[in-house]
Amino acid sequence: MKTSLFQTILLGVFGLGALIGLFVFATYTSNGGGDNTIGTVVIWGTLPSAGIQSTLSITAQTNTDLKNVSYVQKDPETLLSDIATAIATDAAPDIILASQEELRALTKFITLIPLSTLSANTFTSTFVEEGRMFTAQDGTGYYGIPFLVDPLVLFSNRTILSSSGIAKPPATWEALIGLVPSVALLTPSRQITRGLIALGTYDNVHDARGILSALFLQQGIPISSYAANNLLTADLGGTSSGTASLGSAVLGFYTQFTDPSKVSYTWNTSLPDSEQMFLAGDLALYLGYVSRARYLQNANPNLNFTVTSLPQSAVAKDKSTYGLVYAFMIPRGAKNPSGAYQAAAILTNSTEQSVAAQATGLAPATLSELANVPSSDPTAAVAYAAALYSKGWLSPLPSDVNRIFSGMIGDVISGRSTLDVVLENAARSLSSLLQ
Repeated sequence: MKTSLFQTILLGVFGLGALIGLFVFATYTSNGGGDNTIGTVVIWGTLPSAGIQSTLSITAQTNTDLKNVSYVQKDPETLLSDIATAIATDAAPDIILASQEELRALTKFITLIPLSTLSANTFTSTFVEEGRMFTAQDGTGYYGIPFLVDPLVLFSNRTILSSSGIAKPPATWEALIGLVPSVALLTPSRQITRGLIALGTYDNVHDARGILSALFLQQGIPISSYAANNLLTADLGGTSSGTASLGSAVLGFYTQFTDPSKVSYTWNTSLPDSEQMFLAGDLALYLGYVSRARYLQNANPNLNFTVTSLPQSAVAKDKSTYGLVYAFMIPRGAKNPSGAYQAAAILTNSTEQSVAAQATGLAPATLSELANVPSSDPTAAVAYAAALYSKGWLSPLPSDVNRIFSGMIGDVISGRSTLDVVLENAARSLSSLLQ
């Protein structure tokens, strides 16, 4: 998105004003008594309003500083244009609450929180590892204060697994492949009536972007990283040496589930959206964000499912999954940047983090609260653990990544290109957008 000269000047003026009056994060505390020192704070965010509104309502009862903090849910597809327009017309919110998937595009509209306000030691010792994605490239500050984490997990239909003689959901990808013959039901013409898992296609695999990201990251492929010239470039693990590449292994693994000639065949493009198929009881395993657990339960109360961590490679030394880390970012043009920063500081306190996690179904972003796993909630236990090893990458807008990833998978399963050619083309397209 291009910025006009007027918008550029306006952003600079508002950016200078937003830096004035920020409180030191490490030392700010509030006991909820006395006068309201925060004032009116408006948050625009991409998380569902019900959970955030509930969080603000509950926490304001014990901390009156939050009584004038409000939340407006925004469509992720239009967030960038909404922010640009709001700043240009002097109507910017005080806080933007969005994930790292929007960070790259939002950076030019965000006021950097300097190290003099939020030190590197405080940030590192307070927030999950994935929160470091909000660090400025030059290390001079942070674009956001991590709030919640939504890790990718495995949902399992217990009824299907039990009736197939399977006691536990698979913990490794290798074990998962071995379950296909025991679970998948096919007609004589190879039509799938019950699938094991939705992998291999893109457009009818719910959260395919996150699933592919997780597979790349589990192989140690960063997907995007800064080159020597300080340009952010894409890295999908391809190779020009003629040897098998890690990226090719990822694509080969992912797409094998749609190959009718293989024992792992359990999914194809003619099937409905994977989440809906799981809800209907026709899919044994479903990969999705932990925040979907409540939706699944409400959409089909009779669905007998459990939540476990994302499968790992059998030879992996360390666990990893893909996660959406949501952070509070102060936009240029915010009318109350000081109050915005204080509100963000309060909402990352232990009590407020606990309330937010319970209200939204996500995991806290603070290490101290992640140590307090709710003993009565097995789904939260999985979410809290996964938040600690969640990873992400700086990406173009999600809609652009979907277009590139969808084309990449389509070229593989159609046989139009070799794996390494597909990877090279996708990496080139991503790099162009990133730069």
